[in-house]
Amino acid sequence: MRQRALDYLGKREYSYVELAKKLKAFAEETDDIAAILDDFKARGWLSDARFTEQLVHARQTKFGSARVANELREKGVADELIASAVATVKTNELEHAREACRKKYKESPKSREDWARQARFLQSRGFGFDTIKKVLSNSTEDND
Repeated sequence: MRQRALDYLGKREYSYVELAKKLKAFAEETDDIAAILDDFKARGWLSDARFTEQLVHARQTKFGSARVANELREKGVADELIASAVATVKTNELEHAREACRKKYKESPKSREDWARQARFLQSRGFGFDTIKKVLSNSTEDND
């Protein structure tokens, strides 16, 4: 069990809860997953803070703070780390939303339907409504 956990950690960072779930599928009655993971944590091999940092780095250019926070919550990360991650993502959220919208839609919305389509896209990426309004209103000052 210990070797399997090391193999997983050798490939990428995992949160404590995520790795525990992954190992539980292969555990026997004699395996003490919590003891193994606590040992890894004490040695610095397993770190929720490092996992959070890696996930934020990978996701912040494509997704908004709501989506990143939700993904971290699903992985069992502590609320303090989620709050710090959200603050990090929010620093450049408007720029990232503009870039995501520009990549997907080559031109600004010409009608209400286009505006709604682009807003739904950005919302699905986890961007907040205030950010969406700023991104889409820059190009549609004349439309209401």
